[in-house]
Amino acid sequence: MAATTDTPQDGLVTLLPHRLNRQPVVVRGLTADELWVCAGLFATIGFVCGVPLAWLAGSIAMVPTAIVAGMATGVFVGGGFLRRQKRGRPDTWLYRQLQWWLAVHYPSLAGYVGGRLLVTRSGYWSTRRTGKRGST
Repeated sequence: MAATTDTPQDGLVTLLPHRLNRQPVVVRGLTADELWVCAGLFATIGFVCGVPLAWLAGSIAMVPTAIVAGMATGVFVGGGFLRRQKRGRPDTWLYRQLQWWLAVHYPSLAGYVGGRLLVTRSGYWSTRRTGKRGST
């Protein structure tokens, strides 16, 4: 006899309150994953900007300084921007928005992030109703 469980396919526990299934907010409204993405992206930008600055200044110390400044900018500016974008939307909105954007702009990458499962049809939708009901 197969035992039934209260755990759906994605592994979330349904008998617990909803907020326990969410990722906790770590800094400035960002979850841990979003924080790493913001910090990593802006650290990369800081590195790219820091290499020419180090060459111009003649000091290799400009590279790590630019990386740290980029990370700080990413956490505070990027965190504020993402917090405003996510306000009042479901928890998975940001991830679905990124999937949709990749599916529309880079269809070859969409398969790697699950974007092929999204409905990306553009155009008019109709219910094929004609006339008013109840009129004789």
